[in-house]
Amino acid sequence: MPTVLVNPPALFHGNGLFRGVLEQGGCRVVFPSKTPIQSDELRTLVRQVDAVLASVEPYTRDLMQSSTLRVVARMGVGFDAVDLAAATDLGIVVTTTPGTVEESVAESALALLLGVFRGYPGRDAEVRTGKWSRRSFPRLAGKTIGLVGLGRIGKHMVPRCQGLKLTVIACDPCADENYALENNVRLCSLDELLATADIVSLHAPAMPATRHLINAHALTRMKRGSVLLNTSRGALVDEAALVEALRSGHLMGAGLDVFEQEPLPTSSPLVKLDNVFLMPHIAGLDDQSKEDSSRLAAECIVEVLSGRWPAQCVVNPEVRSRLRK
Repeated sequence: MPTVLVNPPALFHGNGLFRGVLEQGGCRVVFPSKTPIQSDELRTLVRQVDAVLASVEPYTRDLMQSSTLRVVARMGVGFDAVDLAAATDLGIVVTTTPGTVEESVAESALALLLGVFRGYPGRDAEVRTGKWSRRSFPRLAGKTIGLVGLGRIGKHMVPRCQGLKLTVIACDPCADENYALENNVRLCSLDELLATADIVSLHAPAMPATRHLINAHALTRMKRGSVLLNTSRGALVDEAALVEALRSGHLMGAGLDVFEQEPLPTSSPLVKLDNVFLMPHIAGLDDQSKEDSSRLAAECIVEVLSGRWPAQCVVNPEVRSRLRK
């Protein structure tokens, strides 16, 4: 009987649909002793299991090489925590759960946007302490939002932003031009987007080409008084440069769900800034996405371990010719 380690904190010792899928698929389910899983325990457990339903913990070449893993099934759409080349070399299938988190991420991005433009949660905290500030903020309607990435999540952003009376522009080297034309989204270069947008919202994957995509130079290209949103991956933003742009007032504010180091250290300068709205890498998680993504990840594990192939979810299809036994 294959054994599956379930790591996401949201599923800790849970009995949701994911567990039924695994057990009905002939798998034994195990959990870490505490959550989030610690690196030493992860290293021990991956030597005893056939698959892992993974969270954001890292899967390095060294870790996977000493493991018995055949599948790493990410609950979510990002897979930058997995050394994909190493997984492929070792015959380990890596899957994600496309189509399950886009609504939640788009809603969270708008929560961050509205929070920055209306001073939340700072205004709530002021009222609770007896302070009655009535400082005004810029109106959001009529502004331009630039989407860096027009994939599944970017496309879910478009109608929500247009519903707030925002003009939407986007840059994406693989943009769906027909979608953009049909939905009144103007495609442009990153440089033009940075110079034009009042809000820059990141929806791109983390990869070498996108590391510190938003660096000091990019931030100076952004309009004075603009806002940066990041619900994708922390590696896209040079946080030191962002802190300087926020401190200087070049940016009005930022809404961040992801960081270069997670959890975000309490010593981070970002924690001290009152023009930043912070969330704990949870944009893709709501009750429905938790159920849908965990179920789909479990289905991927059962498919692979049963000799089938969940093509729409596999991110390293070239591994199929060298699967680990």
